[in-house]
Amino acid sequence: MTDAQIGLLTATPLIVVFAIMLYRMGVLRLTGTLTAVAMSVAIAGVLFLTQ
Repeated sequence: MTDAQIGLLTATPLIVVFAIMLYRMGVLRLTGTLTAVAMSVAIAGVLFLTQ
């Protein structure tokens, strides 16, 4: 596993947790939260597989 893949495995859950925290604080709507989570997982998946 490369350093880039380890970084993706570390950063993606942090982005997801941050988006959920922003939703709980009322900063993001549910659709924005779901979009942020889905896009970060999709981008991380594509980058992970192409590394």
